[in-house]
Amino acid sequence: MTSYPTHTTLSALVTPAAKEPIPIPANLDELVKLLYAELGSKGLGYEGVDVDRVQALMSNYISNEDDWKEYALFDNNRYTRNLVDDGNGKFNLMILAWPENVGSAIHDHSGAHCIMKILDGELKETQYDWPDKLITESDHPDSGVGSDNSDDEGEKVTASPMRVKKETTLCRNACAYMSDQLGLHKVSNPLKTKGSLSLHLYTPPFESCRIFNECSSKARSSGKCVFYSAKGRKLESCPSATYLGCSLTTNSG
Repeated sequence: MTSYPTHTTLSALVTPAAKEPIPIPANLDELVKLLYAELGSKGLGYEGVDVDRVQALMSNYISNEDDWKEYALFDNNRYTRNLVDDGNGKFNLMILAWPENVGSAIHDHSGAHCIMKILDGELKETQYDWPDKLITESDHPDSGVGSDNSDDEGEKVTASPMRVKKETTLCRNACAYMSDQLGLHKVSNPLKTKGSLSLHLYTPPFESCRIFNECSSKARSSGKCVFYSAKGRKLESCPSATYLGCSLTTNSG
C-alpha cells in the first residue's frame, strides 16, 4: 500500500511541462478563481486544457480549516456532497465529508475527470479494473437475479469478483486523479475516531454514475446523487429520504 506525505513539496509547485509557473492559491476562494482561469469555458479533456497543470494547481493549495469549515457538514453513517462552486455548468467543485469508517461503493465517473485532494484526516483509495464484460443488474429489487447484458447477443456472462489494481492511502494535502480510462475506484475513511474531508473537482459535472458489486462485478445505477449543502447552507430541497436514495455510500465496518 502506498502512502503519500502530508505536505506539498517544492518540486510539486512547478511541473516540467508547464509553460508558466503554476500559481500557489492563498486560500480556497483564490483556488476557485484560478480554476476558472485554467478551465475557461471548457473543462478537462478538451484541447488546450492540461490535466497535470490543473492537478498541480489543486496540489499547491494548502488546506486551511478557516477556508472550508463552513462546508464541513457531516451526516451520520454516510458521506455528504457539499457544493463549493458550480463552475458555470462546466465543472463542480465540492467538499465531501466522510464520517469515520464510511466509504463509497465501487463506481465509475460517467465519463468525467475527477481530481481529489485531502483537506483533513485520511482516505484510502482502491482502484479496480473494468469487468471483462459489463453485467447490468435490474434496478427493481423484485425482479430476481436481474438481467445479464453483454456485447454478444445470446451470450451468458458468468459473474466474477472485481479485480483490485492498487490501494493508496492519501493523507492531508495529498492529491489524486481518476477517470474512467484508468478504471473504477472506491474511496473510504479508514479512521475509527475521526471524520475526513476531501475537495473534489468533477468536469464535466454529473448527477449519477454506475456502481459495481465487488463480489459479482454487476453494475447498476447509483440513483441521483444530490448535494447535501450548497455554499455552506444545508439544502431544504434535499430531505433525508431523497438524499438516502443515492446508493453510493457504504459502511466499511
